[in-house]
Amino acid sequence: MKIFLDTANLGEIRRFNEMGLLDGITTNPTLLFREGKDPHDTMRQIASLVRGDVSLEVVSTDYEGMLEEGRRLRSCGNNVVVKVPMTSEGLRACRTLTAEGIPVNVTLVFSPNQAILAAKAGARYVSPFIGRLDDIGQDGMELVETIMEIFAQYEFDTQVLVASVRHPIHVVEAARLGAHVVTLPPKVLDRMLLHPLTDLGLESFLNDWKHLQDSPKP
Repeated sequence: MKIFLDTANLGEIRRFNEMGLLDGITTNPTLLFREGKDPHDTMRQIASLVRGDVSLEVVSTDYEGMLEEGRRLRSCGNNVVVKVPMTSEGLRACRTLTAEGIPVNVTLVFSPNQAILAAKAGARYVSPFIGRLDDIGQDGMELVETIMEIFAQYEFDTQVLVASVRHPIHVVEAARLGAHVVTLPPKVLDRMLLHPLTDLGLESFLNDWKHLQDSPKP
């Protein structure tokens, strides 16, 4: 399973990229706004930092606007994937951009029907937002399971990109279901690194080594 970082923070991207953990990046206007920097410059820098796919999102809601914006976003790098919303205009733009050789990530997917339509429109990625479904009392991972089951029946090239991840258990569940990609915020990836027994074990090893170094030599 590929791991994408859901952020526009260049420092966090560099930190995890240096660990060799990142297969790509997803961003959105909200994440770019939080950084408080020129969004176009930030997007270009992100695309240059990461070898894998970088999803950059359009803000237009009409077909022509999405096309114009998508082509402009693609100029940020050959690894840019244009993120469009799951709407009729978004699917239309997905079809056109894909035909032009520009890969597309269809976002804000909340049902199997929407996932099927995105795949039919030629999307490289379909992004079910599991955390937001959990927030309203639905089972987000059940949606992922259903989409994976449906896609397995057909020759869709579309990859399932699990989004709106809230905790490490979501990551494990997505991996067990065979999801192609999971995108997660830095705080969740940090939590995946940690376990109290790892800390205790390391402390024990270091203490034993110190005692060995301090003990009298024969």
